Amino acid sequence: MTMEIAFAGLAWTAAVVFLTWLASLARHDVSLVDRVWPVCIAGAGLVYFALLPGHTPRGLCMAVLGTAWAVRLGLYITSRNWGHGEDRRYQAIRARNQSGFAFKSLYLVFALQAVLAWIVSAPFLPGMAAVQPLGALDVAGIALALFGTFFEAIGDAQMVRFKADPASKGQVMDRGLWRYTRHPNYFGEACVWWGLWLVAIGGAGWGGAWSVVSPLLMTWLLLKVSGVRMLEEDIGERRPAYRDYIARTNAFLPGPVRNSKAP
Repeated sequence: MTMEIAFAGLAWTAAVVFLTWLASLARHDVSLVDRVWPVCIAGAGLVYFALLPGHTPRGLCMAVLGTAWAVRLGLYITSRNWGHGEDRRYQAIRARNQSGFAFKSLYLVFALQAVLAWIVSAPFLPGMAAVQPLGALDVAGIALALFGTFFEAIGDAQMVRFKADPASKGQVMDRGLWRYTRHPNYFGEACVWWGLWLVAIGGAGWGGAWSVVSPLLMTWLLLKVSGVRMLEEDIGERRPAYRDYIARTNAFLPGPVRNSKAP
């Protein structure tokens, strides 16, 4: 029964990305997949919630947390990317796979995103299936997930205001939360999934420990794949002032500002 419900979540992510792939063919923009990434993950969680027998307070909390996270992030990504065409990261993928990219993108981008989103949704399943009363781990996990959601939302809002100010053109954003971490949005994102994992093991105990694949995968993606590493790959060459920002500011975990300067 549990495996059937798990694969129903995969069917959800697959259906969402397949429809998005069709839209990307018409728009010539595979970065549309970023807009549905939160929908895939939280939607899988809602599928589990709907199919599992009985609705516990823990399951309801996880459903609300996941939905709130997805709505906020989905709207932010959509508004940020609206009218800007395909993201340069996906343009690079398109350039490397030019011949037949329309079909290649189905598995290189969309199918991969469907599987990754399904894995990230993992904590919802054991957490929502658990019947134990809420305990200390649940409270800690809910608090961490809420903290992460607000932390990344505040960081995103600060960046939006910074970019909207004409006086900021050519400058490096090093104010607010960005003063203490170069990627407060990514740090907040990781906190959300570590928090939801704590809720999962708070209910399922060691039976839910396997869902640690979710925060581990998300943290790895944020640090080593599509997050910090990709965004900062050549930013020092494109924006020399950013090198000094790197020298004095932590990449991920918030910390005190260092006085050292890049050479």
